[in-house]
Amino acid sequence: MPTAEEIERRVAVADAARSERRSAAARRVGDLADRHAELAEQLGGIERELGEVLAESGDVIEIDELAGFTDVPATELARWLNNAKPGRAKRKKPAGTNPAKSTQARKPASSHQSAHTNVAAQDIPPARGGTVPLPAVAS
Repeated sequence: MPTAEEIERRVAVADAARSERRSAAARRVGDLADRHAELAEQLGGIERELGEVLAESGDVIEIDELAGFTDVPATELARWLNNAKPGRAKRKKPAGTNPAKSTQARKPASSHQSAHTNVAAQDIPPARGGTVPLPAVAS
């Protein structure tokens, strides 16, 4: 039966091999991730340049025609072109310019009054007999 020291030595040897493999894997992943980031940056630059060229040449050659000459799918060319176009900026309206959002327009109808409560007599339609009801006169 091995001694406690021998067991510790065996564990250390096993851990050393595992630790070396873990370290190598981490280094390799880190290196590949760095390469990926560099290539992605280069690819992004190329795609932007492609989009700019497509936009600049749009008045002399169409996407479908370019696709035929270059064997690059028209969908790819269109994607590069669309990614090169800056998005339209949305204009913000200055605060308080929308009458629908004024405080009067936003007041909730808290009472159930008739819409004709404050209507002048001339705004009231004639009754069936053609007569217009007169407002009450205070005496």
